Amino acid sequence: MQTVRDADGQTYLLVKRSAESSRVRDPATGEERYVDNDEVSVVAGESPLATAAGGVPAPVRQILRAVHDDRSLGLLAIVVDDGPLPVIDLLDTAEMCESDLHGTVSELRAGGLIDETEVAGRRGYEATAVAAEGMALIRDESAVEGSSDESGGA
Repeated sequence: MQTVRDADGQTYLLVKRSAESSRVRDPATGEERYVDNDEVSVVAGESPLATAAGGVPAPVRQILRAVHDDRSLGLLAIVVDDGPLPVIDLLDTAEMCESDLHGTVSELRAGGLIDETEVAGRRGYEATAVAAEGMALIRDESAVEGSSDESGGA
C-alpha cells in the first residue's frame, strides 16, 4: 500500500494498481473507487499507516495515544461528563489509590486531555476542549451503527 495524492491535493491510500487504473481508498471514509493512473501520484516518504491514521479525527487520535486501558478512558469520561472535579471527588469516584490516580491523571495531562484547575477552593481537574470533542466523536452512535462491544463488556 502507498500514499497517493490527486491534483486537488486529496490524499488517498493506493490499494491496487493495474495498467490503466488504480483503486484508491479515502482514509477518512474508507470508500474505495477507481481512478486513472495519471490522476494520482505517489507521495514519497509518507507512510501509508500515517495516511490511514489521518482519516481518524485528530481529537480521537489524541485520546487513543493517551488512554491505555478502560480505567483511564473511564476517568477521562468522568472528567469530561462531570468536571471540573476536585481531586477528592475523583478519588471517591475512581476507586483508585492515590498513586494510581496520580499516574493516570499525569498521563491524561501529558496527553493534553485534562488540565489542573481549582474547584471550590480545592485542587481539581477539568477536561480540555480536545478531550470533550474527542469523546463526543467517539460516542457518536450514528458513526458506529451496527458496532458492538466485542470485549464482552467493560
